[in-house]
Amino acid sequence: MLVKLLTVDLLIPGSSSLKEKRFVLKSLKERLRSRFNVSVAEVDYQEKWQRCMIAVAIVGCDRESVDGTCSQVRRFIEGDHRVELADALEEFR
Repeated sequence: MLVKLLTVDLLIPGSSSLKEKRFVLKSLKERLRSRFNVSVAEVDYQEKWQRCMIAVAIVGCDRESVDGTCSQVRRFIEGDHRVELADALEEFR
């Protein structure tokens, strides 16, 4: 069993309140969970309006499938027009 952690630093430029940020973030997390069957959590910047950090945990039996899912998740996040990817870190645990 392999576990890969993708930590993503996101900017939400259209957000003007915590309520708007949480709406965007909740939607993104739900879509990631349902589409890729991964675990997602906000891990930093909870009180910032236009910034958040999420961690995505991907579990699989082989490195190829875990890396493939991680790449798909990253592309999915990059394709979401509501957020901008500031930084990302991938690591096996």
